[in-house]
Amino acid sequence: MRHRLGSRAPIETLEFGKRLTINGVDFSFHPAGHVIGSAQIRVEHKGEVWVYSGDYKLEDDGISGAFEPVKCHTFITETTFALPVYTWKPQALVFEEINAWWRDNAKQGVVSVIIAYSLGKAQRILKYLDTSVGEVFTHPAISGMNQVFMNSGIEFPQHTSLADGGFKGEMPRNSMILLPPAAAESNWLSRHEPVAKAFASGWMSIRGSRRRSSAQKGFALSDHADWPSLIEAVKLTEASRIIATHGYKQIFARWLNEQGWHAEASSNDYYSGDETTDQ
Repeated sequence: MRHRLGSRAPIETLEFGKRLTINGVDFSFHPAGHVIGSAQIRVEHKGEVWVYSGDYKLEDDGISGAFEPVKCHTFITETTFALPVYTWKPQALVFEEINAWWRDNAKQGVVSVIIAYSLGKAQRILKYLDTSVGEVFTHPAISGMNQVFMNSGIEFPQHTSLADGGFKGEMPRNSMILLPPAAAESNWLSRHEPVAKAFASGWMSIRGSRRRSSAQKGFALSDHADWPSLIEAVKLTEASRIIATHGYKQIFARWLNEQGWHAEASSNDYYSGDETTDQ
């Protein structure tokens, strides 16, 4: 947070599970499994417990920390991918596909580029790249976040930052470059042709989204819960009331009600989803 907001930002940290009481209301943070450090918020007052999920996923990606089910009376859940069509493959299979794609490009002398959000997705991909294929380069926005996490003791495979104006020499033909969406159309990248670009996002599970992206390849890798996981999360909380927010909230609330839950869609549009960010 200091890296993103600056050193003057007033930040108070709280360990997972530790309670903080404000005006008689107890607050605590619990792992969300979305990205490194992401948290759900548990709120308790006079025995009534609400949990706000924030963004989350149930699959333990081995880097973000495992999602912790928190029992509550009311569960406020995200619904970014709340349609049955969004059902993710296990990440091990996705990374097999990513590394096979990189390996094939390297054999053909084509530089591989994966477009991924600088916080969360980029670190997850970097963690599982097969660096025996070639060298990994990261955009400064990604490198900056990597350094924050490495300073906290999290380890990543060897990689080189494209800081200070970018890589000055000739890009090795077997290399992998990780770029945030904003840099996907960089003129700098065109100087290292031929390149093969892939987009890593849950939206890539839909063919139309792949066509709209600037990439030739799409990997359906999301840091959000898919349809089965959203349902499982609701079950695990044992909540009697579900509030769905952002994404396909109306559809998810209606489906839950049809299955016997008491659910509603939030009317608060405080969040605007962006499929080029952390999806």
